[in-house]
Amino acid sequence: MEPGGPEEGARTESVRDAFARLYADGRAYASAEADKQKLRLSIVGVGIRNAAVLGIVALMLAFASIVALLVGLVVALSRHLDPLWATLIVTGGGLLVTILLLLMAKGCITRMKKAITP
Repeated sequence: MEPGGPEEGARTESVRDAFARLYADGRAYASAEADKQKLRLSIVGVGIRNAAVLGIVALMLAFASIVALLVGLVVALSRHLDPLWATLIVTGGGLLVTILLLLMAKGCITRMKKAITP
């Protein structure tokens, strides 16, 4: 057999074909993987959106419930006190609880800052 004959050309062609198939398969795999990741991202996005909407509705309902509780406290106290005093007592109590919660939040932030300071 002589070098550069028809057999060597067939082997070179088949290697070239193999590399072309490998390249095409690699591109197809990368495209399929990209499509899969896009689908996963859209599924996660829809899940986060739905969770955010439900969370906002829950917060609004909790706020409305607190308002209803405060109004109920004013009505209940107004049977025993003047309505103005009942309103002032409920408002003062709400503000006192708010101040205590804000002080607790400030303490949490201060502890966190101390913990992360090198």
